Amino acid sequence: MDRKLDSLVQVIWDYMLVGQRLRCADCIFMLGSYDIRVADYAIDLFQKSYAPHLLFSGGVVQRNEALGVFWDLPEADYFARHALALGVPAERILVENRASNTGENFLCARDLLRRKGLDFTSFILVQKPFMERRVLATAQMLWRDFDFVVTSPPISCADYLNGDLPREALIQYIVGDFQRVKVYGDKGFQMPQPIPDRVWDAFEQLCALGYDERLV
Repeated sequence: MDRKLDSLVQVIWDYMLVGQRLRCADCIFMLGSYDIRVADYAIDLFQKSYAPHLLFSGGVVQRNEALGVFWDLPEADYFARHALALGVPAERILVENRASNTGENFLCARDLLRRKGLDFTSFILVQKPFMERRVLATAQMLWRDFDFVVTSPPISCADYLNGDLPREALIQYIVGDFQRVKVYGDKGFQMPQPIPDRVWDAFEQLCALGYDERLV
């Protein structure tokens, strides 16, 4: 069963990865996440001079029992504190700590940039690997006037599922985020994405196995 389960999750994982080529930009924009590795990756890109500014967005104070993640600050503030501890200069960090979902990450970040008078036009969008496509689809809808690429920490599906975070809970999140590509595209919240039959079939099989706790 584990081998079959792993293969089904891999199908979803591969679809959600969009594999865009990194290029330098005005700003590295990390969207809210419960995974500190995403912040580490965004910070690493900054330290490698992919962009001169690092923007963290996320207003959720993570109290996630399923994943065992408990933070004392909103995501953006938590990650900004982490970046400071790793040597990122405070003047290079931007914090947007109101957003509660992916769409708001983009809308609130745009508002922050406008209020600060920053005319960035190009961005590196950073999220978890299994959220790349949803981030891309949302940016295509809400940030059409900006240039952007989407990226994520270079972690394999197997390594992600067998790391520090609980495997079963992660699969629930992966299935839920995939379904949002379809549902939110249909609702006009993000740009609709073509979904191959084999990917949808893997999703339905995972739901039949009980991985339906985070469906909308």
